[in-house]
Amino acid sequence: MRFILNVIWLVLCGLWMALGYVLAALICFVLIVTIPFGIASLRIAAYALWPFGRTTVERRDAGAGSLLGNIIWIVFAGWWLALGHIFTGIALCVTIIGIPLGIANFKLIPVSLMPLGREIVPTDRPFATR
Repeated sequence: MRFILNVIWLVLCGLWMALGYVLAALICFVLIVTIPFGIASLRIAAYALWPFGRTTVERRDAGAGSLLGNIIWIVFAGWWLALGHIFTGIALCVTIIGIPLGIANFKLIPVSLMPLGREIVPTDRPFATR
């Protein structure tokens, strides 16, 4: 079932949402200081392509640097990525078949707003940390 949901997700919204994250990553890579944001954005892009069967968990070793980085991320990139997830999630929830995909979009909003200090793991080991 996860495979079928992931394929439908990829066709309906995963590809263009991942492209948004890749664009944000490329902008971050151009500005040398923001390379860590670009790496986090690429990590989320891979998650946005194939989200079913994976989840995000907070990293226990994330500190104040992650908090400061997340505030900067929200101001410059996170808000428009989260808006994309909100609009896509609402559009998908209009149909009965799209409801699980819309819910998955809503689950991506927290990680799109605050990517630093989070880790993407398979759902069979959701409490894994580094």
